[in-house]
Amino acid sequence: MAGQNQRLNVVPTVTVLGVIKARLIGATRGHALLKKKSDALTVQFRAILKKIVSTKEEMGTIMKSSSFALTEAKYVAGENVKHIVLENVQNASIKIRSRQDNVAGVKLPKFEHFTEGETKNDLTGLARGGQQVQACRVAYVRAIEVLVELASLQTSFLTLDEAIKTTNRRVNALESVVKPRLENTITYIKGELDELEREDFFRLKKIQAFKKREIQRQLEAARKFAEDQAVEKVSLQKGISVNAAHNLLTATMQKDDDIIF
Repeated sequence: MAGQNQRLNVVPTVTVLGVIKARLIGATRGHALLKKKSDALTVQFRAILKKIVSTKEEMGTIMKSSSFALTEAKYVAGENVKHIVLENVQNASIKIRSRQDNVAGVKLPKFEHFTEGETKNDLTGLARGGQQVQACRVAYVRAIEVLVELASLQTSFLTLDEAIKTTNRRVNALESVVKPRLENTITYIKGELDELEREDFFRLKKIQAFKKREIQRQLEAARKFAEDQAVEKVSLQKGISVNAAHNLLTATMQKDDDIIF
């Protein structure tokens, strides 16, 4: 029962054998391609993981310096610096756009930041407050850039992780289920065809032996019939010649009766 579950339920014919062989070739090629795809995705996955680790380490330093810059700006320009900044901002100057990268057939989302518009820099305050606010802005712009990069890396990381799991499941299915089932089916069909060939060969031998015996019997019957005919003919010829010779001899030896005048 386990052997039947490991093969396809097909009719063992030469045509089906060719179809199953073609399917096995396709499964083998698909397995090789998926294996290469899995390896390529794994390499990219590890590279992105390294970038994520280094970016997070950099992110800690940048966020620390940004927080310190904000503290300096508040100390120099005062606590009202937030309202001053909001008054000078009309539209967002840093925006994000997305695109897709193709890695071994897997589309990875990528986020990029770009600057659009200008920001007024006429901030003033006591003891160079405008400079401190501008330095704080530069620090937080750098933090936003790193955050965008980190978000792009983590999104690609999750997408690759899911793609690798799916690809590995397909590779394992082809390697452990599909290919063994097709190979067992081919072995089964070949065995059945060999068995049918042996049966046909045995049947042909039986038929040939029967024909030989029949021909031999017919030859024996014909030879016996010919011998019987020859004996009967010889016997018939011998009987006619003896009787004829006896009759002629008897006819010549008979005497006619005397005629008395």
